[in-house]
Amino acid sequence: MLTVKIRAMTGVFVVSLAAVGFFLGDRHVVAGQSYSRTGLRVSVTPSPSDKKTFSEYKGVAIGNTADMVRLKLGVPKDKSDEQDFYIFSDNESAQFYYDASHLVTAIMITYSGNLKNAPTPLAVFGEDAPPKPDGSIFKMVRYPKAGYWVSYNRSGGDDAVISVAIQKI
Repeated sequence: MLTVKIRAMTGVFVVSLAAVGFFLGDRHVVAGQSYSRTGLRVSVTPSPSDKKTFSEYKGVAIGNTADMVRLKLGVPKDKSDEQDFYIFSDNESAQFYYDASHLVTAIMITYSGNLKNAPTPLAVFGEDAPPKPDGSIFKMVRYPKAGYWVSYNRSGGDDAVISVAIQKI
């Protein structure tokens, strides 16, 4: 369903917003496994070490201030008290979401087009995630001791989009 939405909309910004729905979707647990509204399986058990493999993006982490984000990354394409949107290239963009105290609560990184600079699940989680027959990949891991979760979503097909999200628990 996410793939259809992505291909039906134009522009990287819209793609990122479509993926944000993942963050906000309700989750429920059935037989010890967590499922999103769309039925995708979500890991609820962190690795034994609760290792922080992918905990920041371009030096920005959950809990950093909006001022720190702007100092490290420069002036965003769009900015507000709630979020900043950066375009780093034709193939890479990111959104940083802030709470009322202007602290980063979520980071959404989107790669499209040429995916050679996009991270793999191995780089994000320290272990690979097998693709589905259409080439899509979804994996989410919670790191409760660190206070956040990380998800990796790759759409299927030849014109794939990869989104990596980090969000405060």
